[in-house]
Amino acid sequence: MLFTRQTLASPSPVTGINARYLADEQTLVRELRALADPGESVRARICDTAAELVSAVRRNKAREGGMDAFLQQYDLSSEEGVLLMCIAEALLRIPDADTADKLIADKITAAKWKEHLGTSDSLFVNASTWGLMLTGQLLKVDESMRVNPAQMLAKLASRAGEPVVRTAMRQAMRIMGHQFVMGRTIGEALERSVSKRNRAFRYSFDMLGEAALTGADAQRYFDAYHDAIGEIGAAPRTTGDDIFSAPSISVKLSALHPRYEFTQVDRVLQELAPRVLDLAMHARKQDIALTIDAEESERLDLSLQVFERVMRDNGLAGYDGLGLAVQTYQRRALDVFGYLESLARDVSRRIPVRLVKGAYWDTEVKHAQELGLESYPVFTRKVHTDVSYLACARKALDAGELLYPQFATHNAHT
Repeated sequence: MLFTRQTLASPSPVTGINARYLADEQTLVRELRALADPGESVRARICDTAAELVSAVRRNKAREGGMDAFLQQYDLSSEEGVLLMCIAEALLRIPDADTADKLIADKITAAKWKEHLGTSDSLFVNASTWGLMLTGQLLKVDESMRVNPAQMLAKLASRAGEPVVRTAMRQAMRIMGHQFVMGRTIGEALERSVSKRNRAFRYSFDMLGEAALTGADAQRYFDAYHDAIGEIGAAPRTTGDDIFSAPSISVKLSALHPRYEFTQVDRVLQELAPRVLDLAMHARKQDIALTIDAEESERLDLSLQVFERVMRDNGLAGYDGLGLAVQTYQRRALDVFGYLESLARDVSRRIPVRLVKGAYWDTEVKHAQELGLESYPVFTRKVHTDVSYLACARKALDAGELLYPQFATHNAHT
């Protein structure tokens, strides 16, 4: 069943957040810009600080060498970088060799590796690029090879055969995936988080996975979250004793219920809210925080209803660890912060709020087009999202002790 605009924007127990669901973007951005603008002198300080941060990171990356230089060369702004990220993430979850081989063959031959050759100062990167070129040539068994240096290497390496090349690719992608995935289990992730320089950081652990499609899926995710909370709580702490310094867990509501959708609101509140409360109570006993992760915009109203029902439970009185992630690319983001501020005041507890830009932009735009909506629930330009992020950050900071802001951004200026 498709949601209509009227259904998505209809009144609910969560009041005051839906008025700007499809607000005029230009009008809204002008309002947000006035809130976000810190003034000329502060803007200059922000630019100076951002430049210092970027320079320091680049110096550090240069010292770290190989893998970091590789990731910088093949970042997500390039088609090849996106392909590599897809392979790296997917290979961690593909159990059999045949499927992994098919994935590599499908992805690796589609990229333009030669465009990256010689553009990095890193020998590791250039050598890796040769390898990727070579692998692509080996897997293009039906394509005639042009005369170039890669052809010579291809002939040489072909003696080893495709299985060897694919085995090497799988291993390389696992190494690459290790840069973005802390571990295959919560135990591995915790062990890595306290090793060497990783000890200096704060962590919020979540799981790779999809939304639950069946009751059995939801139960499996619930058990996994419950076990992970216990392990996180029992792990040694390296960054402080208060609940905000301790490692925490992020929970995705769509993983805990197979019908997490607005048309099932009564069922969701009856079945899902008690599960979330159970996990929150467990997190409280372990003295760690639990963050409700963000979902698609059509689920925002429902997420807030679940969050509020759990937040108002007397069993969590005095617990400041139950928090929420808010996607500032949604046009309702600022209103969500106003809602959370009022809720925190009402329940006399501080609410941790994680500011993120947003994870489903392409899907949101496409879905709005499919529904024939007159506008979009998200901003259509990145710069507008950045303005919204800054306005929301200022509102979160101005809330004082009612909210505990946590910032997630790839933009040095924010």
